[in-house]
Amino acid sequence: MRLPPACRFLLCTWWIAIAAFAQQADPAGSASAYCTLADGKEISVQYQNSADVAREDPHPGKVWLPGGTPITLFTEAPLTIANAQIPVGAYSLYILPGKKDWTLIVNRNVAAGSPYDEKQDLVRAHMEMGQISSPSKQLQISFAHMAPKLCGLRLYAGKTGAFVDFQER
Repeated sequence: MRLPPACRFLLCTWWIAIAAFAQQADPAGSASAYCTLADGKEISVQYQNSADVAREDPHPGKVWLPGGTPITLFTEAPLTIANAQIPVGAYSLYILPGKKDWTLIVNRNVAAGSPYDEKQDLVRAHMEMGQISSPSKQLQISFAHMAPKLCGLRLYAGKTGAFVDFQER
């Protein structure tokens, strides 16, 4: 079942309040967010939340690596996003901010320290956008378990909330 955008935004805003429970941070500034699907398989992301997103100000049209490193996605289940298939494994996630919307890039290259390579892109997915009332000084990522086989990735930076869904195949 797909919820109307207004309901999804309200649900997402509610998830901000409980994001701390789905997010774990370590002293080095890295954090993780998890979503467990109905069959027990997990989707997780690791990212740097030590970056002051107010100072980073993502530039439209330029790939953004919050904190200078890509977000890492791990999935134990085959997924779909934007009608593209993502096999079980590890991937790098990049954000491509636009003037009015953002795009999530799922990239095959997970080698530490390697530069972004567009040729390694698996999929580019449009993210739903919204403004949040209380700006976030640090990047915050969480998952919303929307249905037994559906996890919504929630990314908060400054006053921007960006959302995209991962569906288990």
